Amino acid sequence: MIRSKHLIYLFFIGAAFMLVYCQQGTPQAQTVDYLNLQDSVQYMGMQTCRSCHSDIHDSFVHTGMGLSFDHATAEKSKADYSQHALVYDEKSDFYYRPYFKEESLYIQEFRLKGKDTVHSRTEKIHYIVGSGQHTNSHIVDVNGYIYQAPITFYTQEKRWDLAPGFKGENLRFSRLLSTECITCHNHFPDQVPGSMNKYTHMPTGIECERCHGPGEIHVKEKLAGNIVDTSKYIDHTIVNPKDLSRDLLMDLCQRCHLQGVAVLKEGKTFFDFKPGMRLEEVMNVFLPRYTNSHDKFIMASQADRLRQSPCYLMSEEMSCLTCHHPHLSVDETPREQYNSGCISCHQKSQQLCSVAEAERLAEGNDCASCHMQQSGSIDIPHVNITDHFISKSTARKPNVVKEKKQEEIAAFLGLEILTKKKASPLEMAQGYIALFDKYVSSQEMLDSAAYYIRKIDLPFLERYKTDIHYLFASQKYSAIANVVKRIPRGTDLDAWTAYRIGEAYRIGEDKFEALRHFKMAVAKSPYDLDFQEKLGSAHLTMENVVPARKVFEFVLEENPKRPRALNNLGYIFALQGQVIKANELYEKALALDPDYEQALLNLAALRIYLKDKKGARPFLKRALEINPENEEAQRVLNTL
Repeated sequence: MIRSKHLIYLFFIGAAFMLVYCQQGTPQAQTVDYLNLQDSVQYMGMQTCRSCHSDIHDSFVHTGMGLSFDHATAEKSKADYSQHALVYDEKSDFYYRPYFKEESLYIQEFRLKGKDTVHSRTEKIHYIVGSGQHTNSHIVDVNGYIYQAPITFYTQEKRWDLAPGFKGENLRFSRLLSTECITCHNHFPDQVPGSMNKYTHMPTGIECERCHGPGEIHVKEKLAGNIVDTSKYIDHTIVNPKDLSRDLLMDLCQRCHLQGVAVLKEGKTFFDFKPGMRLEEVMNVFLPRYTNSHDKFIMASQADRLRQSPCYLMSEEMSCLTCHHPHLSVDETPREQYNSGCISCHQKSQQLCSVAEAERLAEGNDCASCHMQQSGSIDIPHVNITDHFISKSTARKPNVVKEKKQEEIAAFLGLEILTKKKASPLEMAQGYIALFDKYVSSQEMLDSAAYYIRKIDLPFLERYKTDIHYLFASQKYSAIANVVKRIPRGTDLDAWTAYRIGEAYRIGEDKFEALRHFKMAVAKSPYDLDFQEKLGSAHLTMENVVPARKVFEFVLEENPKRPRALNNLGYIFALQGQVIKANELYEKALALDPDYEQALLNLAALRIYLKDKKGARPFLKRALEINPENEEAQRVLNTL
């Protein structure tokens, strides 16, 4: 075994030798076979890189990427914690107060009725996301399960407000952070297999190997004394982004600087992209286009905006590296570096600035500040960002795009794929369904998905998952059963497809098939606690009390702050006559979510069972305050 490993290692070294010396005359080759793209090559960690590249490390850790993620400490936080550090969400009627206590950061959520506090919940903040150039957002860790806290500090305006996306729907402390989020805001964490948001190890900032690829072979080669003169040749053991073709370099940058609707390829994860790969090998990224998209765009749209620029379109060389030095903070980058890229190109073409020299000098002769304006962002409030669309048409406009009091009605133009020239009908259907799921829940998106689904010309087994996903999003649950009948018995369903089928059967009141498919979903993703709770509820529906109890107890062992699991486990104890335990669990559920209607109804039912009608009334009245259409609460209250 040792001998075979040795031979494999020698093969890689030999391959590296052949590649280096066969291509020594083309150091900027368009296609380069990097050895560290192999799946078996391990990441070594930034401290290993530091041992040889300490000067680069010491500079990089102060960049936006290096400061992207860290423990919640006073040193990391850019926020103000004075008496003005208070956020009120009028829609949900919750206040939020951040504060430090004994070197730990907390966020208190509370609700007032008059001058009385009628609800209070405090969560410890474990991580802060963001370099502080624009924001500090906050993360809660519950036994490895990662959730975003509901408030963010916006550093440019020095103010606290609800986190991005929380104004429409305040998810409070329950917005899970999947690998799609984490792997752009941080280095690769160690995800627990079969989970959406549970991690055993969380790094603290983006590291070297995110842009250079895993370093195992590179480290072994250097320790063995095999040094490549990179001024002449490409070192094939590690990716240097400047040696990539422009398309591959842009794919590397837009892995994170092209936020849109990401759809993973079959069998791929957000960990699978490596520098030197085409992004389309791992995922497709789509952007919805509107009639006002040129004026209103999302924050992480730098790659998309740059690629639309005349400067980019008319050049074969311009890329992100033309202006940006990835190892140097933007705050420390001299303005001359940004302008030198403009001047070097325009001097060659003799297309110099048309503005009079005296006027240019008065503005500091600063090309970038004139042609790359500061703009707002439609997805992140209270921030000013640099618009990477470079054009004469953008020059000398007001620096900040203010929000209009009366928003124009923008027409939807369609979904554009940005990772390849043309998408297949299947890919376009998947893009529209993902857009519906994640951002724009309108019938127009489903109609567009249906259009492309009709154009798919693929064998059934290559398309049925997308068909089921579309039918599920369209709430055409009975039609899902017809698709399921065509799936060969014994087909290995993925967790989400099994879950969607289970939900369709549950809504169709086929208890047995619902339970069977929820079991499949949980078998694939045992640490997806939403799937587990669906399985527990399916057991309860079939009066399988013992397995239901085991499921909910497992959920609460994993995360004791799950109101649904607390409520359902309380119901099981109530069925078993353990009234005190049931009451305790119901109250825990309400302490976490004071607007949880079912827990209020269950507490009322418990009071009625104990012949305490007077004690039941406040819970029923509270349920009706939350939802005046709650027929069960109204019926029971009328009966009382």
